[in-house]
Amino acid sequence: MARPQNKAAEGVDPRPQQRHGKGPLPAGSLARYLVVRLLPAILLLVLLDVSATWVLTHKLDMDVWMLEDFFWLVVIAQILLLILFAWVVVRGVRAGLRSVNHLADEISQRSIDDMQPLSVTRVPTEIEPLIRHTNDLLKRLDASIIAQRRFVGHAAHQLRTPLAGLKLESELMLARTLPDDVRVRAERIKAVSDRMIRLGQQLLVLARADPSARPQDSFVRIDLCEWVQTSGAEWIPQTRAAQVELDLVAPDYPVWIDADPLLLDELLGNLIDNALRYGSQPGRIKLNVGTNPPSLTVEDDGPGIPDDEQERVFDAFYRSPESKVGGSGLGLAIVREIANAHGAWWKLTSRPDYAGTRISVIFPGPRKGAQLTRHERI
Repeated sequence: MARPQNKAAEGVDPRPQQRHGKGPLPAGSLARYLVVRLLPAILLLVLLDVSATWVLTHKLDMDVWMLEDFFWLVVIAQILLLILFAWVVVRGVRAGLRSVNHLADEISQRSIDDMQPLSVTRVPTEIEPLIRHTNDLLKRLDASIIAQRRFVGHAAHQLRTPLAGLKLESELMLARTLPDDVRVRAERIKAVSDRMIRLGQQLLVLARADPSARPQDSFVRIDLCEWVQTSGAEWIPQTRAAQVELDLVAPDYPVWIDADPLLLDELLGNLIDNALRYGSQPGRIKLNVGTNPPSLTVEDDGPGIPDDEQERVFDAFYRSPESKVGGSGLGLAIVREIANAHGAWWKLTSRPDYAGTRISVIFPGPRKGAQLTRHERI
């Protein structure tokens, strides 16, 4: 994530002395705003009340009016005065808190990875300390997340070499004549090594897709149709071995996007791998390239995902309790992170709206280096 370079970028007011004056009503405070906004209206209501009282005591013939009539007239006048006063106060408070409501809307529209500081522009001075402390918390939280992801990336990189050596040793053992019990153990070691190497590769992809690594610096303009055809073709041997047909539906003309080809390979690979694991066998996987906006959709004809799990399947290391297929639970989490790194939306459709599972990634089009805050789902 981009680091602010100055106090203004951090949401810090460059002129705190002008905002934080001394006295009970400092400039920019909500109290000052309410007094300035409400005082004229209150004075007008008091003037109306005094005028009405003067009319009742000087212009009306008290001999004609009964005491009870006079009492109810005063009561009705005071009730109307209270209603007008309450209306003025409510309008003034709402106007004074409008900037706070705008701040709340800004927070609600942010994505989960957006740790940029909140702006204190046009915010009452009473709220500024809360925003400043919140910005400080966001800054420390951002630094903690970056350090955690950096550690995961370094650990995965350091583990890759010994795991590759362990896999090689197990393959050399399996190439020899071994007793049955030893061969079973060697095959287990190789299977575990393969899973650990795959997990390490996925963790490295997550580190590469992290916004702090600025993946947009590696963006190039590519034709989405041609790229899907080339990258998807690498999966044909695996899909055929699983008796699954791999179909591609794409226009005849180019669909341009700005992207990192290596990250897109991982995105498509995880989508196809997920469809192979959880789709029907024999079955069909369909790759669909859309044009306006540019999009990539992967569909399978499997049993689908229950509605209550469709949000959670994109969380790292989450696996459905009903799943009988092995895996690390990182595949769709990687899809989400790569989509976010490209400023793209993602959408999952499954039961009851779709018989299988359909996952779409909608790209923003050719806007190299665009850093946009987007909702994760549409």
